[in-house]
Amino acid sequence: MMKWIPVVLTLFLAACSSDAKKTYYQLPTLNPSATVSATSSVNGGLLPVTEPHRLWISQVNVADFLNSSNSGLVYQTNDVQYVMAANNLWASPLDQQLQQTLQTYLGRDLPGWVVSSQQASDGSQEELSVNVTGFHGRHDGRAVISGSWTLSKDGQVSQHTFNTVLKQDEDGYDALVRTLASGWQQEASSIASQIR
Repeated sequence: MMKWIPVVLTLFLAACSSDAKKTYYQLPTLNPSATVSATSSVNGGLLPVTEPHRLWISQVNVADFLNSSNSGLVYQTNDVQYVMAANNLWASPLDQQLQQTLQTYLGRDLPGWVVSSQQASDGSQEELSVNVTGFHGRHDGRAVISGSWTLSKDGQVSQHTFNTVLKQDEDGYDALVRTLASGWQQEASSIASQIR
């Protein structure tokens, strides 16, 4: 009987040290709409509409603690402590997800505009830069989306801050990601309304 104790102990320790299942999250794009055509019909023929406004999303920067090498979702445990999830991770870098969804939302909310993550060759577009300082869950069941954005237009620069706090409908990381996505969509709509 004693000879089996080391084998059982080894199996027990191996089970305890095995990696927990990792879960990966991607921000959903909420309520996307079809692309608006930049043509109009006159007397049965198609004529191009005047040159559309162009917006270049030059960058979406994310605070280091939100975009670290292990890319775990972040949870604020009290006013000064943050925990990064070890097994609940972003499927792709958070800054890329935020830029892609922002481009989709602004393209939807700014009809007649061309919204791109590429700079125009002639440089004749407005430039949007976003810095995200908060994109995490909080101990009180709320999700935080905060930061600032800068718009450069015709040599003039305007800067705006944002701080959105939303209540999660349910507990868990799935609900947190959905709430963060909803808050990001709201912020994109706010940016669009101020750009128009």
